[in-house]
Amino acid sequence: MSAQDPAKETSDLRALLEVSRQLGSTIKVQELLNLIVQSALRVLSCERATVFLYEREAHELFSVVAEGAKEIRFSADQGIAGEAARTGQIINVPDAYADQRFNRDIDRQTGFHTRNLLTFRLTDFDGKLVGVLQALNKTPEGSCFTDYDEQLASTLSAQAGVAIQRQILLEAYAIKQKQDRDLELARKIQQELLPKQNPSLTGYDIAGWNRPADETGGDCYDFLPLSDGRLGLMLADAVGHGIPAALIIAQCRASIRAVVSSSPDLPETIARVNQLLYSDLMPEQFVTAFIGILDPGANRMTYVSAGQGPLLLYRAADKQVTQLDATALPLAIIPDAEFEAGDPIDFSPGDMMVLLTDGFFEWTRAAETRSPYDQFGIDRVIDVIREHDQKPAREIIGCVYDAVLRYAAGSAQDDDLTAIVIKKLEVSNEM
Repeated sequence: MSAQDPAKETSDLRALLEVSRQLGSTIKVQELLNLIVQSALRVLSCERATVFLYEREAHELFSVVAEGAKEIRFSADQGIAGEAARTGQIINVPDAYADQRFNRDIDRQTGFHTRNLLTFRLTDFDGKLVGVLQALNKTPEGSCFTDYDEQLASTLSAQAGVAIQRQILLEAYAIKQKQDRDLELARKIQQELLPKQNPSLTGYDIAGWNRPADETGGDCYDFLPLSDGRLGLMLADAVGHGIPAALIIAQCRASIRAVVSSSPDLPETIARVNQLLYSDLMPEQFVTAFIGILDPGANRMTYVSAGQGPLLLYRAADKQVTQLDATALPLAIIPDAEFEAGDPIDFSPGDMMVLLTDGFFEWTRAAETRSPYDQFGIDRVIDVIREHDQKPAREIIGCVYDAVLRYAAGSAQDDDLTAIVIKKLEVSNEM
C-alpha cells in the first residue's frame, strides 16, 4: 500500500465513518444510491462515479445513478464492470483506452472521456452480488488510482453493498405492506357489494354465498327486490380472478342493477347490459351470468343464462336433478348478440334451483393424488343435493362446499366460488 500522509488517512477514516453513519440512516433506495456516488467522489477523489445494480433474472447490470449520464444497461458478463461482478476482484485500470476490456460505447453514449477507472463489486450480507461501483478519472488530472484507493474502495464496497440490499428489502417490504392494505380494502369494498342478508320471500328459502380464491374475486351474486313483489337474482363469473376480474364483475353488477328493473323484457334487458359491457371491456374479457326474475305469487321464474351453466333443477317429487344449459353466449363477446330466455321454471313444494360457478365443479384433488382431469364434477354435486334436500338453502350450500373440500384433499382453491340456492318451501314450512 502506498504511504499516505497521516492527516489524510485520518481524514479518510472520518469520511468513511460519516459514510457509514449516513448509509445507515437513509430511507430511500434512490437517495441511498445518490449518497453512495457522492461518497465515492469524496473518498476516492474522482470526477465521476457510477453505481450499476445487478438484475438477477436478466443477468444484467444497469446504472441507476450516473453523474451527468442517462441509464446504461448491459450484460453482467460484459466489460470491466462485468469482470468485477464475476470475479469479485477490484480492477484498477490506469489507462482505460489501452485496456481491451473497456467498453468505449458507454463513453460514446454519455459524451464523457474516461482516462482511468477503479471498479469493484458490491455484495449483500451473504456475499451475493448486489451491483458494481465504478470510480472514473482520479483527481487531480494526470494522477491514477493507487493501492490505497483500492483499500478505501474495499471498505466502501462492504458498507454500500449491505446498505443497498437492506434498503431494497425494506422498500420491497413497504410496497408489499401497501399492496396488502390495498387488497384488503378492495376485498372489503367488494364484500360490501354483496347482499347483507338473504332475501325474505313468502314461500321460499333463498341463500347466496361467495368465497373468492384471492383477496378479491371475479364472481358475485345479487338479489334485487322489484316494486311488484318479484325478486331479481343474479350470479355472475368474470373471466379470471383477482383485481382485474373484480373490477369487471363490479361493473357488470352495476349495469344489471341499473337496467333490470326498467324493462319487463328480460332478454332485452340483458342485451342492453351486453352492449354496455362490450363497449367498455377489452376483447379477451367476458362475463358468464345468470339473471332470473322470481314471481312468488305464480311460483314461476323466468331467466336468461348468458354462458352460465350447468343450472341444476331439483324436483322433490322424484328426487331427480335436471341440468339446464346456458341460453345464450357470455356477455361482452358480441356487441349485437341476441339473448333468449330459458323455458320458465315452475316451482312445486320442495323443488330447488341450485346455481354454482365453475369453481365448485372444477376443483381437483391435490397433485400427488389426482389425474389431470380428476375434478369434483357435476355428478358429485348432484349427489350432495339429493342427500341433503331436506336442509335449508344456506346449509345445502355449506354441504356442497364441505364435500368439495373433502374431495380436494388439501389442494388449494384455484377459482372463485359463488352459489345461490332457491328452494320452494313445503306448505307447513312457509315463512
